[in-house]
Amino acid sequence: MHPARGNTKRLSGISIRASSPRSPRSPLCKETDRAPLTFVLPFRSTRDMKLVRRDLLPNGPGGAKIVPEDDDDMWHAYNLISAGDTVKAATVRKVIREMGSGERKSDRVRLTLEIKVEDTDYDKEGSVLRIRGKNVLESEHVKIGQFHTLVIEPHRPFLLKKDIWDSVALDILQQACDPAASADLAVFVMQEGLAHLFLIGKSITTTRARIETSIPRKHGPAIAGYESALKKFFENVLQAFLKHIDFKVVRCVVIASPGFTKDQFRDYLLLEAERRELRPIIENKSRLILAHSNSGYKHSLKEVLDAPTVMSLIKDTKAAQEVRALKDFFTMLSNDTARACYGPKHVEIAHERMAIQTLLITDSLFRNSDIATRQKYVKLVESVKDSGGTVHIFSSMHVSGEQLAQLTGVAAILRFPLPDLEDIEM
Repeated sequence: MHPARGNTKRLSGISIRASSPRSPRSPLCKETDRAPLTFVLPFRSTRDMKLVRRDLLPNGPGGAKIVPEDDDDMWHAYNLISAGDTVKAATVRKVIREMGSGERKSDRVRLTLEIKVEDTDYDKEGSVLRIRGKNVLESEHVKIGQFHTLVIEPHRPFLLKKDIWDSVALDILQQACDPAASADLAVFVMQEGLAHLFLIGKSITTTRARIETSIPRKHGPAIAGYESALKKFFENVLQAFLKHIDFKVVRCVVIASPGFTKDQFRDYLLLEAERRELRPIIENKSRLILAHSNSGYKHSLKEVLDAPTVMSLIKDTKAAQEVRALKDFFTMLSNDTARACYGPKHVEIAHERMAIQTLLITDSLFRNSDIATRQKYVKLVESVKDSGGTVHIFSSMHVSGEQLAQLTGVAAILRFPLPDLEDIEM
């Protein structure tokens, strides 16, 4: 693709070109900077969301044609689409036809519809986005105003139009197209007889496999059965490894357990890789990292991600920044209670007093069906940034985002103590 002519700025992997001489000073320019922007697709990894060029105005109207590539992109699309937006995509509709004989025949017709969004649903396991709303595009088969549900899957393009592309929507678009933001980490947490495999992307953590094998006690005459069952368990974990881990995508694989189970599995993995000539494992054995966990259950993932050896692997990614920010918040809450707060009301008061140093907020708050509520949180984010604060928007599909959601979804580390907040009802 040839570079766009005119003034061009870079937005973490996305070129932004102003189509008039008044080029905006930044991607999040003020409302008065009305030069329409065209996003130009640069060269990038095939795993990053493809953004086909479309015009839009920061804090104004416009559209973007998007092709999601993977689970992370589907999650970004889910967060981008809000009630009141319009989405245009190819779809299938069941159509009833009246035959000459008076019989009715149903056909499935492929067509393109544009709907005004009323509701969205994301199926994490199937990586499918369902968008429900009323048709706004004249069609032979679907009247204007009729309800329809668009189904968006990876590699299927759609056109998203918004009346207002606010700073949060532009940030999501930026992150989705930024290859440097991906963590690409695989984590096994295991104990004898139980293992979970997680794949950690830039915005979403997915459970790829749960492996469970009954293992008898190690003592007495059952020792032979124990060794046989443990070998079977390791073989099942190895099969999950081969099925779900692609070293072209995954930066490294963390194997965590209590005791020596992790060491035993790594030895089994490398031995079998040599015996079966499993080249991907042999050539990438330096990317196998051992860590401690208290168990093989899901809740042990947070403990693994907190480990210094693991944190150093993902230190520059959004996922790692979220983990660090949440850890800093809990440390402050324990050591200096007056310099940490959570809950919409307390955070709002702290912001009115210009006290917020770091704002922690979950992306789920921006999916609120009430546009006024969404705009309230968008303005909070913009205002904290304008006053020199740092903002972390947590993915509710990561462990740290789930933790923050338990604290109402919004929290803050303060520049100075506000002891009187404790006396104000949340």
